[in-house]
Amino acid sequence: MKTVEKTNVMRILDGKRIPYLSHTYEPDATMSGEQIADLLGEAPERVFKTLVTQGKSGQYYVFVVPVRAELDLKKAANEAHEKSVRMIKQKELLPLTGYVHGGCSPIGMKKQFPTFIHETAGAFDRMFVSAGKVGFQVELAPKDLMSVVVYKLADVI
Repeated sequence: MKTVEKTNVMRILDGKRIPYLSHTYEPDATMSGEQIADLLGEAPERVFKTLVTQGKSGQYYVFVVPVRAELDLKKAANEAHEKSVRMIKQKELLPLTGYVHGGCSPIGMKKQFPTFIHETAGAFDRMFVSAGKVGFQVELAPKDLMSVVVYKLADVI
């Protein structure tokens, strides 16, 4: 019998008894979020990417947006009550969050940062986010995600 590899995200969800489905795909370094959605057989609107920013104040913020969308830095700064926010450099991601580029999840970061999820997630009964490792996704209800990540729904694209 084949055992399914568990990521830290899956272990956190299991520990909180949050129902989810895990999905895997063969990763490719050049793969876009839309291509991942295609591999999963899902609409790109339901597959979300996790972006980490830093505000002018030095505070870090997490934004979770559909893979097809681009974060609007002005809207993001407004939601975070900052003068401006910038995307962090890729080399800063692992030491800050514990995740690598392409495998960053809003669940289980080293530290919980203020998190904003694009408001469209509220319209779905299920959404996809990274399971904390490249090639792994979890599908869960947005309301269940609230059990492990405190977030605000916001228009940030």
